[in-house]
Amino acid sequence: SIPIRLVQCVISRITAMATCSSLTITKFSLLARSTHVLNRVKLTSAYRNFPSIGTVNHTQTFQKRLISQTARFLQSFKHIQAQSNNNKMSNYTVVEKGTPNSTNYSIYLKNASGNIVSPLHDIPLYANDTKTVLNMVVEIPRWTNAKMEISTATPLNPIKQDVKKGKLRFVANCFPHKGYIWNYGAFPQTWENPGHIEPSTGCKGDNDPIDVLEIGYRVAKRGEVIQVKVLGTVALIDEGETDWKIITIDVHDPLAEKMNDIGDVDKFFPGLLRATVEWFKIYKIPDGKPENKFAFNGDAKCAAFANNIIEETNKFWQGLITKELDGGEISLTNTANSGTPGFTKSDEAEQILAAAPEGGEPEELSDTVDRWHFVHLK
Repeated sequence: SIPIRLVQCVISRITAMATCSSLTITKFSLLARSTHVLNRVKLTSAYRNFPSIGTVNHTQTFQKRLISQTARFLQSFKHIQAQSNNNKMSNYTVVEKGTPNSTNYSIYLKNASGNIVSPLHDIPLYANDTKTVLNMVVEIPRWTNAKMEISTATPLNPIKQDVKKGKLRFVANCFPHKGYIWNYGAFPQTWENPGHIEPSTGCKGDNDPIDVLEIGYRVAKRGEVIQVKVLGTVALIDEGETDWKIITIDVHDPLAEKMNDIGDVDKFFPGLLRATVEWFKIYKIPDGKPENKFAFNGDAKCAAFANNIIEETNKFWQGLITKELDGGEISLTNTANSGTPGFTKSDEAEQILAAAPEGGEPEELSDTVDRWHFVHLK
């Protein structure tokens, strides 16, 4: 049999090849590559100490093994290379202004170049060329109550807490739920056009970017931009408007490779779809509002249906950013879409950031923020 010291030597050679894989892959065929490693091995003390390894039979057997190992390595390398090409990971950092728990508090985003960006207009919707991975802006981490959202009317669209009757808004905890039961946010470069009647629901859009629920295991951070894959959607009808809720999973979640459509949610997250519909039906009831309604009897639609809706809202956003469609009070200030009416240079964007309110008196949070409400549907 082949001596263990020689095997260890060859493994180290293959490892070394892997570190310069791009050069190796372009320079050698499988056979030539294995021959190259064998020739290098012959120069080692391990080979010289075992001269019997130079026999034809041993060499041929060893070379076959090496070709097989190299083929497997190449397959893995190509997969990694494809993933790298398809996942254009952009880093965004958070800039906080004002005081948390005050009406002055806002979150702005900067890109990898250090430029201020609008989370509504400047972050690409799609994170890869095949449009199978999308960027999601996280507004509300799972288990939290503060109703944070992209401020569509504020220049550069920072994330702010919703205010109702002069008070910061928190969603109620409806038993058995605590806060939001997913990472909640929005897709950039989307707009649910209030001037469009959606044929499948018979209702107009709600004038916001499309909402996203991310169901992976990790609790995301407020203002974080994560890459997700679409699994399906449910359609909330909120005060006569279509309010899509796109169900997704972080592409880095351990279950992401197994999750491809809406049926996989019940398979790997049993009960979550039912809990999602229940949550949206009842979360406003403690505030004295009636139960929310759903299109399609609350049934979730598949990934293909959801992707069509996303593409449609992206087209509406394209009309919005160019002013071909009327967005009303939505601020079009952006730093990445040159040639559009709202395009702003980076130094002007910095001035907008500098002028954002600082300080502010934090509200004393009432005990009712953590109260459990026992709400039962009829």
